[in-house]
Amino acid sequence: MEIREGLTFDDVLLVPKLSKITSRSQTDLRTKLSKNISLNIPLISANMDTVTESAMAVSMARQGGIGIIHRFLTVQEEVNEVLKVKRSGSVMIENPYVINPAKTVKDALRYMDEKGISGLLVVDDDSKLIGILTSRDVIFESEAKLVKDVMTRDVITARPGIEGQEAKEILSKNRIEKLPLVDERGHVKGLITSKDIKNIENYPFASKDKKGRPLVGAAVGVKGDFMDRTEALLEAGADVVVVDIAHGHSENAINTVKHIKKAFPDSEVMAGNVATAGGVEDLIKAGVDAVKVGVGSGSICITRVITGSGVPQLTAILDCAKIGKEYDVPIISDGGIRNSGDATKALAAGSSTVMVGSMFGGTDESPGSTVMKNGKRFKIYRGMASFYASLGRKTRENGTISIEDDLNDYVAEGVEAMVPYKGSVVDIVKQLKGGIRSGLSYCGATTINEMQENAEFVKISSAGFAESQPHDVDVM
Repeated sequence: MEIREGLTFDDVLLVPKLSKITSRSQTDLRTKLSKNISLNIPLISANMDTVTESAMAVSMARQGGIGIIHRFLTVQEEVNEVLKVKRSGSVMIENPYVINPAKTVKDALRYMDEKGISGLLVVDDDSKLIGILTSRDVIFESEAKLVKDVMTRDVITARPGIEGQEAKEILSKNRIEKLPLVDERGHVKGLITSKDIKNIENYPFASKDKKGRPLVGAAVGVKGDFMDRTEALLEAGADVVVVDIAHGHSENAINTVKHIKKAFPDSEVMAGNVATAGGVEDLIKAGVDAVKVGVGSGSICITRVITGSGVPQLTAILDCAKIGKEYDVPIISDGGIRNSGDATKALAAGSSTVMVGSMFGGTDESPGSTVMKNGKRFKIYRGMASFYASLGRKTRENGTISIEDDLNDYVAEGVEAMVPYKGSVVDIVKQLKGGIRSGLSYCGATTINEMQENAEFVKISSAGFAESQPHDVDVM
């Protein structure tokens, strides 16, 4: 048996090259997420239940990346998370939420809370606009009152097809926040809000779909309702479906990809995780548009400890990227990213993007509440193959855990942990982007593709690694 060497990020450094770059702003971080989707920055938030739901996905899209909604939700819950992202920054909301005038204020408040919105269009039984209901209309009203008795009836509207600048002028002139679009018969055809227009101006480098809505991905499994879930997510507007399985080089993953691509040939499908060239090639032949690479490299993953299986992440990327390049299918490095240097090495080795988990866990945008320990704030962060993540999945799928289930039969490949509270993910993304831009300049490259062509790695010893860290000083 031949035993070859495997390397990870800490085992190597990128060799600096002649650079003609005078400013980091000259670098371009645009890259491919999949065959047909591009991003403005090479960063993806991981599809983990302590990392990515709608808040994280919205923030990632606004900064030019993308978030992948995790699958440990009911189908409708995951669909709702996708819809929240899509409605957070569209040029025009195509299907605004509406309510019947005969409903009560209580009904309206419950509906607005469920959808995370501040207003509803009021339509009659013929779907004609007759009013608008906002939080200002109901703030001091009895919940027993009917919508028709408290709604604003004098609604300023516009015709479908109105230009953004004209819509902005109408909103500003009339000091309103919502502009319904209605046809000549009074039927609602869309909605433009001042918030959406401001978001377009505030986030010029946001990653968007063809309709100007934020990009978002969503994960599905390989068993049970995966086809129904995929269909619902695509109908909700998910831009990429991620087939999520710990061991992606398996018949389960390959067959799932084939079923999805056969039923939805125009969909963008990402699958993983794999760690070998063979795994990438088999998934590509099954029809994927992107492949996630990384087995056992995550900070909360213990796959290598429990199963003895895995490939050090840098070697896995190098092996997999060769096949990805041959078939022109992007590779995503998933796991082991602890700083911008790791991300730069992953990109230089051949990945088009990097998926980030632990660095984004503990932020304002990640799901979950903060907890206090020894006077410091933390948030829960856990692997999706951990015991409690699996317990949560079973509970959501079946409604409860049966006493007959032998939990000792389950072998966890992830752990639960706490990560320090970090504030907004925006600040972390800025640091990552800045570090990657600097990494490009050190390689004498202005783009990620150029860096991959110019990159030269040098293997370092433990002494070289120690030399790379702060040393002989007391770090403050």
